[in-house]
Amino acid sequence: MTTPQPAPGTAPPGCPAHAGTAAARTAESLYGPEFAADPAATYARLRTHGTVAPVEIAPGVHATLVTGYETALEVLRSPDRFSKDPRRWRALADGTVPADSPVVPMMMYRPNALFTDGDEHARLRGAITDSLSRVDPNALRGYVEHSADTLIDRFGPKGQADLLGEYGAILPLLVFNQLFGCPPDTGDKLVEGMSGIFDANADSEKANAVLTEGVAELVALKRERPGADVTSWLMAHPAQLTDEEMMHQLVVLMGAGTEPQQNLICNGLRLLLSDDRFGGDLAGGSLPVEDALDEVLWTDPPMANYAIHYPLHDLELDGTALREGEPVLVSLAAANTDPALAGDRRGGNRAHLAWSAGAHTCPAKSPARLIAAVAVEKLLDRLPDAELAVGVGRLEWRQGPFHRALAALPVRFPPISVPVVTTDETSGASTWNTNPAPSSSTSPARTSTPREPASGNGDRRRWWNSLARWWRGQ
Repeated sequence: MTTPQPAPGTAPPGCPAHAGTAAARTAESLYGPEFAADPAATYARLRTHGTVAPVEIAPGVHATLVTGYETALEVLRSPDRFSKDPRRWRALADGTVPADSPVVPMMMYRPNALFTDGDEHARLRGAITDSLSRVDPNALRGYVEHSADTLIDRFGPKGQADLLGEYGAILPLLVFNQLFGCPPDTGDKLVEGMSGIFDANADSEKANAVLTEGVAELVALKRERPGADVTSWLMAHPAQLTDEEMMHQLVVLMGAGTEPQQNLICNGLRLLLSDDRFGGDLAGGSLPVEDALDEVLWTDPPMANYAIHYPLHDLELDGTALREGEPVLVSLAAANTDPALAGDRRGGNRAHLAWSAGAHTCPAKSPARLIAAVAVEKLLDRLPDAELAVGVGRLEWRQGPFHRALAALPVRFPPISVPVVTTDETSGASTWNTNPAPSSSTSPARTSTPREPASGNGDRRRWWNSLARWWRGQ
């Protein structure tokens, strides 16, 4: 009688050599409605394997997920053992993972600071951090406030709104277009492409093509007509970024500054509108918004599972064997809620991993938090009686392995009256820091001149109308 043989790539029954490998265990799914509705239950099951467990992040796409806080820090802070370069991903290189898999656009190699190591990473990240350091936080606050007021004026008289589609999703786009000197038509392409990459149900290849087209347009425009914006400052940096490198730095910056930003805003609003712990704080006028953002960053971070790494060689992590070139994702959400962590995580404790850690810590966490805080504060100030239009348990979450994103955030409130504007509005675009970055090789005159408004009042209104219609699917 012939003994049945295990299928290729599976562990032989009882084989001690395979007992500790992630591949030897049943993989939990990080996509689909069940995971989207209750990721905490999935993380709890994964923890029964230890701090490292096998997962499936899309049909046929396998990875290892780190759920322990200390283990996550070990991965994030060990560039001698783990690489960020997706060209090491074996399954994609050999065709096991198809190029049209929905997770590939978020994981494929691009020559940007997120997917590089060592000296190259330092060069690209230096250009980003130096350029972002030239943004004046006071001017940024003013522009966020102006953009928030503009959007609230649109839906305020109706007495109801979807705070995701009509507020949280649009405001970061307005801010991005302003910071990066992006004209409206190009901005529409960037929005369509980037949102499609994050959406598990979208055509990821088409979204990637649209995104590439939009970024190429922006780079060409700024090569011809630089201004006082982050795109132009990147171009003028001593790193001497090529057009291709410029495009890919912009993609990673937009990816970090739009989808995760809207999730932080909306997850914060959801918490403040549904959790009784914040009710008294709101009435008493303390700092509930900052507390809420801290809690969201601990328990519902905008990017729940990401920080993808690849072992540089076969190695062992917390008793689990990892193979060279197999993706290892860090569950920022599961690590933050690791039962091994003790103490109260609210009220100013910012040791969470929502911004990652190590060499690849988010370089824009300060402006990102400022944008979210101002957006939430402004909404609650203008609409103090806003309440969820459905029970918090009926809110739906978007599917996908990487983000923690609401599908909608419907609210109702007493309608507000909006004064008729009889004079030309200001653009809300205060000039940024006109001092050159310390390492800039270009004179301030070229890149730091206060920029004139790109259009008149009518054009600005068409811009906001266009973005709002797009996000509402009209």
